[in-house]
Amino acid sequence: MIYLLYGTKNHLIQNEIKKISKNFENINISKFDLENENIENIINDCMTLSLFSEKKLVICENANMFTASTSKDSEIIEEYLNNPNPDTTLIFIINQEKIDERKKITKLLKKNGTVKNFNENANPVQIIKSGLKDYQIDSNLINLFVNRVGDNSLILENEIEKLKLYKENNTITKEDILNVTTKKIDTDIFKLLDYIVKNNKSEALEIYHEMIKMNEEPIKIIIMLSNQFRIMYQAKELLKKGLSEKDIASTLKIHPYRVKLAIQNGRKYSSDLLLQYLSDLADIDINIKTGKADKNLALELFILKK
Repeated sequence: MIYLLYGTKNHLIQNEIKKISKNFENINISKFDLENENIENIINDCMTLSLFSEKKLVICENANMFTASTSKDSEIIEEYLNNPNPDTTLIFIINQEKIDERKKITKLLKKNGTVKNFNENANPVQIIKSGLKDYQIDSNLINLFVNRVGDNSLILENEIEKLKLYKENNTITKEDILNVTTKKIDTDIFKLLDYIVKNNKSEALEIYHEMIKMNEEPIKIIIMLSNQFRIMYQAKELLKKGLSEKDIASTLKIHPYRVKLAIQNGRKYSSDLLLQYLSDLADIDINIKTGKADKNLALELFILKK
């Protein structure tokens, strides 16, 4: 069998390779980089019988001869595609969005092998059903899983593995999903800003805790918040002086889009409130750096006191 796996979702390509590789012992798997390896050596490996098994797997990365780029190796591969070794499974990998469908070599592989596109995320429901095929989980719980975790295939697969490691039996419950999986959350710094200013403590803390779970440093979050408050204050004050968005961007030396967002968000807050938050965050930063405050609790206390 011959495969051409291409696309920008490399983790999906690697998952496909793992599925194919399960049928082979490690000693019967060869890996090559076509940018560095002589193609004739690879073809020779494909044609040579394994000493340990009748079947072998050959994996070739950077198979750019199937893209628009030129390659002197195309003719050699075409010759092999016309007469492949039935005991060798050959996989070509390209981490690019497109292949050149017009090329003779591409048409030949499509005729004699299998081409798979990995540019888009797979259906999240199918990922869950496939990952938990040995477990009992109903459609309502699958929908809960997707709504909680999101539709990113890599994240879904990681959360499925966590769930499988956690379970001691094969029945998935609502409590399992809520206890084990990490909730997808909008960690947009503007959301955190908005919840802090609106005194929505529970939502602000939820975003903050999720950011910490994602290994964001509290000091970094404080700096991010301070920067946004500062830009909002500066843009607000410069706008009062009659400067245009373009002039403000030039004055602050930041991208015009950031100015646009700062002006939009700054309308919700008074200048005095923005200055107060800047002062509070500066104090927190100093207290953490001088050891007067715990870095993991300082910002949480700031949110709770608002």
